[in-house]
Amino acid sequence: MSDDALEARCLARSWFYPFRLASGAVTRCYLADEVAGIHATRRQMLHEAVLAHFGAGDAPGRERRAIDLACHEGWFAQQVAALGFATLGVDARAEHVDDARLVAEACGARGLTFRQADVHALSADAAGRFELVLCLGLLYHLENPVGALRTAHALTAPGGLCVIETQVAPNLAGPLDYGHHTFVKPMMGSFAIVDETDETHGPETSTTGICLVPSLAALLWILRKVGFAEAHVLPPPADAYEQLRYGKRVMVAATA
Repeated sequence: MSDDALEARCLARSWFYPFRLASGAVTRCYLADEVAGIHATRRQMLHEAVLAHFGAGDAPGRERRAIDLACHEGWFAQQVAALGFATLGVDARAEHVDDARLVAEACGARGLTFRQADVHALSADAAGRFELVLCLGLLYHLENPVGALRTAHALTAPGGLCVIETQVAPNLAGPLDYGHHTFVKPMMGSFAIVDETDETHGPETSTTGICLVPSLAALLWILRKVGFAEAHVLPPPADAYEQLRYGKRVMVAATA
């Protein structure tokens, strides 16, 4: 397909993300303006986290690898590829993989590969390990978020970085009778159950419909329990999208 035909195909429709194509034209975003601001905030926070962990530029003679779990249209995969990472984007939906390949070509992006895969079907034995693992906008659409975080840890190379961005639920903590009032266990966090069973056809929803949304305390505790050495919440910029600014969504950096 010619460059002009690629661009025309991308500009003829709306996208979840505002892609800047090779010509400089920008695709239409189908989100409302007050919601679309989330993209700029997440891009800035991700960029700052990657530079803080890896520094600017590539290590001499070393190619760093990144994987974007549930990559959707591949916008964040393009962001980290532009920072010098050889990047694999995976998504459970075949149409997302097709879209990601199409728009990456139209953007002139390099160092990118996309394939269809569910996060729970990935393994380090098959895929290898990556210096950078992205898990953005995924956890709160899953019925097994703990399993997904185990996979993310398994895919993160020693000394590598995993960046998680998610909606978070209110926390519930305190003592819990555990079979008898004399045997009490502390609650380490909580999950909220969200029903997306009538929305699984949507491009930004769960594939199963049962969603467990972690509280921030639960997320940080689980990250350490599945093997990450350290995890901390990234500070949002002053002009951040409101959900991140007020802590209803968070971006967390976890190191292996």
